Amino acid sequence: MKFRIYYKHTDCGGITYHSNYIDFCEMTRSELFFQAGMSPTTEGCHFALKHISCDFVAFSKLGDMLEVSSEIKKLKSASFIIYHEIKRGDALIFTMEATLVFLCESGKIGKIPESYREFFKGFM
Repeated sequence: MKFRIYYKHTDCGGITYHSNYIDFCEMTRSELFFQAGMSPTTEGCHFALKHISCDFVAFSKLGDMLEVSSEIKKLKSASFIIYHEIKRGDALIFTMEATLVFLCESGKIGKIPESYREFFKGFM
């Protein structure tokens, strides 16, 4: 997924504010579901962030065009690990690895439905 850096994404120096990189990854993850005609939530359950690890490799600035790529690194019965890279052209800007769990309304972690598991396998 591609994003242009607008003024609203930057600090007073015109550099992309750090939390926006996480937002770009989260929006890309949701968009993967939407493009497949799916929803990131089902039957009162959703994916909740359990752990996140980020590496700010370089910076981007106002007007830059960035691209986010995503890959599922590990798929378990109730969680998965997704890896995102953000690049400006060939230059690596940011990486993020996130662990998400399938959380139900009861507040308990549940088993990821088979339809989602099959969907995730397409990104491994």
